[in-house]
Amino acid sequence: MSTTSFAVENDLMRCTTMSSSKLRRAYLTEVKYECLRALRAPAFAIPFLLLPIALYVLFGVLLAGSMSKGDPTVARIMFVNWAVFGVMGPGMFGFGMFVATEREQGLLTLKRALPMPPAAYLLSKMVMAMLFSAIVMVTLVVAAVVLGHPGLSAGQYIGISLVDMLGSLPFCAVGLFIGTRASAKSAPAFANLAYLPFMHLGGLFYPLPRSVQPLEFISPAFYLDKLALRLAGVPSLDQLAIGVAGPSSHGGAILQIAVLAGVTLLLTGLSIRRLRRVG
Repeated sequence: MSTTSFAVENDLMRCTTMSSSKLRRAYLTEVKYECLRALRAPAFAIPFLLLPIALYVLFGVLLAGSMSKGDPTVARIMFVNWAVFGVMGPGMFGFGMFVATEREQGLLTLKRALPMPPAAYLLSKMVMAMLFSAIVMVTLVVAAVVLGHPGLSAGQYIGISLVDMLGSLPFCAVGLFIGTRASAKSAPAFANLAYLPFMHLGGLFYPLPRSVQPLEFISPAFYLDKLALRLAGVPSLDQLAIGVAGPSSHGGAILQIAVLAGVTLLLTGLSIRRLRRVG
């Protein structure tokens, strides 16, 4: 019997021997301490919680508001785009840096020997990323209502927030893929190499030139942004630049959801396979 098959069978036996209450407590405990650890790490928590709100107020409200002369369409686009920007970072860097460091230090090997469900490790990090996304969305909604005045309804704010929170999962998958392959020192660099192109190719800050637009479809941020813009009832910056006033299409909501779900499942599956084979 191979080491991999033995580890998988051991994980399955561990889950089947635990009662439902102990299993639930194990998941909740892992989630609790993962969230506390991330919140207590200033180098991680401060940039991803404060940077989105600061940049949104500076560029999305003050600068864009003065240039558009209070156009509500521009205000809605800015809110949606900066919200997408805000939920990208926690998943990519939370998984990319933490998983790479813990894998290199042998913590993953230790956790596999502990009496805990195997899925708790990844689930806790997913919940942590979604918690950070929720905090980001709350701060951005407050800033939008008080300063940005995009004129969205309460239902639209809730819908966009939920979509962005769930939309952080593809970026978690990208970070996990990086964390399972890169070293602790190189993981931040590789995360940035993915983060910056995704951010700019997503069309979050400016209309993309026609020569670059064929590349925007490789960015998960592009699909998440179009899905959130659909809920806000406004076009993308690219469409606004050419005078299109209606909601963004780009293949429809079903295609956008399918691409985001596909990226999440594919990269997560490849990462789990890597962890089982290499650790």
